Amino acid sequence: MARTVWDSTLGKKAVMAVSGLIMLLYLVVHMIGNLKIFFGAGEFDHYAHWLRTVGEPFMHYEWTLWLVRIVLVAAVVAHAVSAFQLSRRDIRARPSKYVHKKPRASYATRTMRWGGIILGLFIVWHILDLTTGTVHPGFRPGHPYQNVLDTFSTWYGNVIYIVAVLALGLHVRHGFWSAAQTLGAGSRTRDRALKTVADVLALLLTAGFIAVPVGVMTGVVS
Repeated sequence: MARTVWDSTLGKKAVMAVSGLIMLLYLVVHMIGNLKIFFGAGEFDHYAHWLRTVGEPFMHYEWTLWLVRIVLVAAVVAHAVSAFQLSRRDIRARPSKYVHKKPRASYATRTMRWGGIILGLFIVWHILDLTTGTVHPGFRPGHPYQNVLDTFSTWYGNVIYIVAVLALGLHVRHGFWSAAQTLGAGSRTRDRALKTVADVLALLLTAGFIAVPVGVMTGVVS
């Protein structure tokens, strides 16, 4: 039954919708946590340490964090695979160009695929930069506040992050509304409200994430 659902177009869209909502929930929580950097090094570093002790003593050190990471990886993989397969299916169904032009879609709709690729590459870079420190010269384990300052003290760190966040905003704006339609929450009467919620979510996430590099660049965070 699971294989039948997965093989169907509707099933893949449902997987995309659910995995996308899981990632969206994580992004909201992650953004709120990031904004703690404006309260100083002590507050931010304490928050980063707390993430590793959530659930103690029932959960061992970092177990909850790793459980969250596993769920996120599964959501990202499911989202990417279903998006790729749906894209290939769409291409096979339309081997030649339309004779009549379709109405122009929104900018977010037309850039969803490229936006997804940009976000995928950014996730890899972000982990190597601020989690493992692989591409971060002078990375100091256990000192997230200083590591964030180091990243956003470089022009390329700011450019990579801001471009990715802008792509994220567009992705969320279209993706939230699309997920609502797939899961049956959309209707003619609720369509405007859902689009408004999507716009507000995209705006808040974009502003919230960009606030951190801007804070470092302007000296508010130092």
